[in-house]
Amino acid sequence: MFNVIIKTAHDLLLDTVFKIMAIAVLAGAFASLLNEFGVVALINYVLSPIMRPLYNLPGAASLGIITTYLSDNPAIISLTKDKAYTKFFKKHEIPTLCNLGTSFGMGMVLSFYLFSLNADFLSAIIVGNLSAFIGSIVSVKIMLHYSKKHFGESAITDEANGDLNNQLSTREIRSGNALERILDAMLEGGKNGVDMGLAIIPGVLVICTIVMILTFGPQGESGNYIGAAYEGVAILPKLSSYIAPLLQFLFGFSSPEAITLPITSLGAVGAAMGMVPQLLESNLIGANDIAVFTAMGMCWSGYLSTHIGMMDALGMKQLANKAIFSHTIGGLVAGITANYLFKLISML
Repeated sequence: MFNVIIKTAHDLLLDTVFKIMAIAVLAGAFASLLNEFGVVALINYVLSPIMRPLYNLPGAASLGIITTYLSDNPAIISLTKDKAYTKFFKKHEIPTLCNLGTSFGMGMVLSFYLFSLNADFLSAIIVGNLSAFIGSIVSVKIMLHYSKKHFGESAITDEANGDLNNQLSTREIRSGNALERILDAMLEGGKNGVDMGLAIIPGVLVICTIVMILTFGPQGESGNYIGAAYEGVAILPKLSSYIAPLLQFLFGFSSPEAITLPITSLGAVGAAMGMVPQLLESNLIGANDIAVFTAMGMCWSGYLSTHIGMMDALGMKQLANKAIFSHTIGGLVAGITANYLFKLISML
């Protein structure tokens, strides 16, 4: 068993953590470039009227949505290390970026992958994306309640940033010509991405290894253990069978096996994606299941394996349990919304 744990952690380090680090480096460089030339300030100005009513966050938070949708959850953490970006946020709003980014993590990859399996799933995928958006609002709103309660009304702004309104009226830029500013911004942003990639290693290896062992079973052809990575006791799918009627009512799963997709998404949505072709071939899932999986897979996006590391990187580890609880509710809302919204559209 210990050998399996080591192999699983090693595989996660090579295939997952380093990929996340690469994403964080590129996202950090891209975000720093946008900050340097005022794009974030422009986004904040244009989208503030929309983001405030929906999320109660500044318009600059939309950059986190775009970045994570195109890449993965931890990409948003790179943004938080750039003071030119975080100056748009009050102190109690910073922890919510973890939930906001996770809600859209790997959204583009997941959507295009499912569409490549069957073009008829387009409407289900669109419903899933919309439902994940609704789930993200719920997750962020709940997290805002806890973070504001934690920091208190008297400390909702970051003292290190000074007066927020004064800072928003000015924007610092690097010295030099345009080319020098581009290179400096990208290199500095990429360095922040490296720091973030290193910071999430403990959380990913420890938590994700546990989730994988609880999710997957033996991989031998005859159901025997062969000591491979990701082998475990598969207790999570077994537990779900006891509440199958409730799951059917809430999420409309076509079969008990369909629950393995959102359950696996708790630890790694990429692993869940790999299970879809076999379930489709066995006629165990349909379009409604795809809508629900898109919503929950995109909204949860392996948050149990990344949330603790991301909150630790934010310096908000004390709020990690609140972030996980908030995002659990958000993902459930996303799945329920996708189920009934897709059924409603199918009736039209």
